[in-house]
Amino acid sequence: MDFSSNDYLGLARHDGIRRSLIAALDGGLALGAGGSRLLRGNHPAHENLEAFAAEFFGAESALFMAAGYLANLSVFTALPQRGDAIVTDERIHASAKEGIHASAAKHAKFAHNDANACEDAIKRARANGAKQVWIAAESVYSMDGDVAPLADLMNIAERLDAFLIVDEAHATGVHGPGGRGLSARFEGRGNLIAVHTCGKALGQAGALVTLPATLKDYMINCARSFIYTTAPPPLAALAVERALEIVRDEPERIEALLGQVDYARSKLAAAFGPVPGSTQILPLIVGEDARAVGLARYLRERGFDVRAIRPPTVAEGTARLRVSVTLNAGRDDIDGLAAALAEAV
Repeated sequence: MDFSSNDYLGLARHDGIRRSLIAALDGGLALGAGGSRLLRGNHPAHENLEAFAAEFFGAESALFMAAGYLANLSVFTALPQRGDAIVTDERIHASAKEGIHASAAKHAKFAHNDANACEDAIKRARANGAKQVWIAAESVYSMDGDVAPLADLMNIAERLDAFLIVDEAHATGVHGPGGRGLSARFEGRGNLIAVHTCGKALGQAGALVTLPATLKDYMINCARSFIYTTAPPPLAALAVERALEIVRDEPERIEALLGQVDYARSKLAAAFGPVPGSTQILPLIVGEDARAVGLARYLRERGFDVRAIRPPTVAEGTARLRVSVTLNAGRDDIDGLAAALAEAV
C-alpha cells in the first residue's frame, strides 16, 4: 500500500485524464516538442495551460517548465541579480539551494520558520549594501510536514521592499483556497513568485511558476535552464491542465484527503507517539539511521510502502519514517499500518 508517494489526490492514474490524453494522441498531438520553447518547441498546449494556470492560481501570469528542479534553478539564477541578496529558510529544498548557490546574488540562511530571524537577515543584507532582497521558503516542508509562516514573511517582504519566492510543491492541489497553495491569498500584490510542482498532488509532470508578467517575460529571455532545455511534451501540458480542472471541479477530493490525514495522525500517534507537522506528510522521528531502515523494512515486508529518510536529507540524529497520506490508501490500510507499526516498536 502506498504510504510513500506524493500522489496525494490519486491523480497519477486518473481514468479521465488518461482518456483525454488518448483522445489527444488519436487527434494527432505530437509525442514530443522537438525543441526548446524559444525555437520550434513552443506549442498551443503550453500556452493554453499557462493561461488556465494563471486564472486558476489568481496570478498575473504563469510559465510552464519541464520539472520542479528546473523551475527552482531558473527562478533563482535568472531573477536575483548581482548585488542582490537571497535570504532563505535553512530547510528549503535541495533544488532551490542549487539555484541559490548558482545565483550571482549573495545569500544567507535564517532559522527554520523563524520570521524574526528572516527580518534580521534582511536588515543585515541591506546594511551590507544589498539592492533587491528575495525571501525564499517552502509553504509545506517535504520532510517535516510543517508549514511556513507565510503571512509573517509577506508582511516582512512588503515592509522591507522584498520579493517572496514560495515553493508550493507539497501544497499545490491540497492546501490553500481550492487547493491553489498557501501563498494564493497573496497573489496580485506584485512581489510574489510561486513554484507549483505538477508531479505531486497533480499526479503529472513539470512545474508552473506564477509571477508578474514582466518577470515572466524576463525569465523567458534570460533563464538559461528554460532557454536551453527541450520544451515539455505538449501531452504533459494537457495532462496538467486536466489535473487542475479536476482540483477545481472536485473539491471533495481535498476534503477526503484532509479527513484521511486527521485519521492517520490519530492512529499513528497512538501506535508510535507524537507526530510532528500539520499536513499530509507525517514524520515519525526515530533518531538512529539503522533503526529507521529496519522499521521501514519491517513495514514493507508486511505490505506497507514506507521509506526511511536519513542524513544528509535530514539532520543527524533525526532519521525518520516519512509517512505520506494519499487517496491511494484507505482507512483500513491506515489501521493496518498502525497495527504493524505498534508491533514493530
